[in-house]
Amino acid sequence: MAELTPHSSRSAILTVAAVIDETADARSIVFELPESHTDKFSDYLAGQFLTLRIPSEQTGSVARCYSLSSAPGRGELPTVTVKRTADGYGSNWLCDNLAPGCQIESLPPSGVFTPANIHAPLLLIAAGSGVTPVMSILKTALATGTGPITFFYANRSENDVIFARELRELQAGNPGRLTVIHWLETLQGRPSAKLLTTAFRPMAATHTAYLCGPGPFMDAVHQGLAKAGFEHHAVHTEVYNSLSGDPFEDIELEELSADEAAAAAEVEVELDGDTHVLVWPRSRSLVDVMLAAGLDAPYSCQEGECGSCACTLTEGTVEMANSGALDPDDIADGYILGCQAKPTSDKLKVEF
Repeated sequence: MAELTPHSSRSAILTVAAVIDETADARSIVFELPESHTDKFSDYLAGQFLTLRIPSEQTGSVARCYSLSSAPGRGELPTVTVKRTADGYGSNWLCDNLAPGCQIESLPPSGVFTPANIHAPLLLIAAGSGVTPVMSILKTALATGTGPITFFYANRSENDVIFARELRELQAGNPGRLTVIHWLETLQGRPSAKLLTTAFRPMAATHTAYLCGPGPFMDAVHQGLAKAGFEHHAVHTEVYNSLSGDPFEDIELEELSADEAAAAAEVEVELDGDTHVLVWPRSRSLVDVMLAAGLDAPYSCQEGECGSCACTLTEGTVEMANSGALDPDDIADGYILGCQAKPTSDKLKVEF
């Protein structure tokens, strides 16, 4: 492969340090820390993902999000675990083409599928390759947290269990604190909402749930958790959507007109512990406004599909053209997407 150069000021070129076969159709790809943005690629949060720029003969490139299975704070190099899907161009390209020494362009770690309290009792739920971000949370919680953890992991068969050996080692090394429940479709059939309700009910009053997996599985899990008595604010879901745009291009901001400035709202933004008061024109997104002010706004796809820019609206109102990365419970809790939100009130407050 030819030497790569970044397409944006935010992206970095990653070099593959190792490729590990996890199952017949899943591989973990370990990256060296890049010379640029080193801190961001080493100080990520458990459960976050990388957005990779994958070459394509048809379109030049496609952008795809892959969860980090490595855990911050454990001395592990950033690692994504990729499972081939039948029609998945990105997953097949990565599995077929990446080897030690190869390069690929990536945006810094992003995403909000991260535990708010790493010490809380956790119910981690995954199916298939949905285990990737959950594994990152599991290892981080075991290393730095104190609460009990139950990990429910569904797969088609024993041969499809990603991280099988590592899970055995983690359970053996954390007796009394970590409980791993394997659900194999070949032996037990598909997990129904009724069976999941029974499995999850003992943890409803104490645990916070984090889940990732294919749609039908997640539907059954959501039903099971609700019937078991879990409050919606105690259930957190990671959902991926294919990106159609190019998040690797730097955003070019048009100059603000006098009319836009005169009708603009005012927003108080809390970011990384600091508070900033900004003018927010009604035709522009919150991410655009933050970037124009020189702030390091978290964002990736700019399409409302990845959730990188999710934040909490604590005062005021907004409208969003696309809220695909948020479910109704997220919106009810006050979450908005910074790349989609435009103000509909004069004064607003937002927390990242």
